Parts: sequence; C-alpha cells; structure tokens
Amino acid sequence: MLARRDFQALKDRRMAAADMFARGKRQVDVMDKLGVSAQTASRWHRIFVAEGKKGLAGAGRAGRLPKLSDEQLTQVEQALLKGPRVHGFATQMWTLARVADVIETLTGIRYGQTQTWTILRERLGWSRQRPARRAVERDDQAIATWVKSDWPRIKKARGAAAPGSSSKTRADSPCSRR
Repeated sequence: MLARRDFQALKDRRMAAADMFARGKRQVDVMDKLGVSAQTASRWHRIFVAEGKKGLAGAGRAGRLPKLSDEQLTQVEQALLKGPRVHGFATQMWTLARVADVIETLTGIRYGQTQTWTILRERLGWSRQRPARRAVERDDQAIATWVKSDWPRIKKARGAAAPGSSSKTRADSPCSRR
C-alpha cells in the first residue's frame, strides 16, 4: 500500500512560502529554498497575491471533494450496522452491490462497487469479512479423532520418511557417472 502524504508538512511548506513572499522574496527564491517546481512557486505566488497567507493555508486539498458528507456517512454506517435484512435483503450478508444500494437509497448518490469498497475501507474503517465455508455434514469430532489416530499411522507408512526425487535417473546410476 502506498504511504499517505503528510498534509501537515505540505501545509508547513506553503506557509514558509507565504512568509517568504511577505518578506519580498521572489518565486525563484521559494523554488531554491523549498525545493518546489517553478509551476508550484508560481501558483503559490498567484494565490498569495490574490488571497494572502490564509489562501495558501487551504490550497493543499488533494483530490476531489467526497460526494458523501460526514453526516451522510454517519447515516449510512448506522443503516449498515442494522444489517442487510432490515433493508429487505434475503440473507444476513453484506455485498458491495447491496451496500451501494443502501447508499443510493439513503443519499441519492450512486457508487460503483470499487468506490463502495473504498468508502467502507478508508472512510469507515471496515474490513472484508468472509464466512467460513464448511459442509453441513462436517463432523469436527470425527476429524479430530482421525488426526490423532489414523494420520500418524499413515504418516509412518513404509517409504514415507525417505525423501522423494523428481529425477528419472538416480545420482548413483551408471548414466550419471560420465
């Protein structure tokens, strides 16, 4: 997974640029001192001239704004915690398609399965859960008995301890002594 950007460090760097601009430093000085590109220094200078230091403080938003507000996200999470059956689904298991349907019903915003998984994982902190698949006929007691009694006997069978070989010729065969 990629490391998250340090948004506070990025903001500190923009604030250092604002201080330099306030002291009359040029864009090239900001580039050299802070190690940013000419385009970045120019953009920061343009924002500083138009909005001042306050404008540069909020200029670091990475990516687009989320469609779901924090209030809507809380509403969605509360609905999901009630379970799938409350929302009319036949089984008690959430799928991404079902979660997307609940989000659309509650907020009017439609997400695909990829975006739904991103919301669950990154914004809500949920993880994937898979039910254990076991046969209905499974007898755990019989399995434990077999592992204790039959498996050691099978494991000790004649030739079971000798290492195997995938070679068609043995190392001591006449063909390998050339």
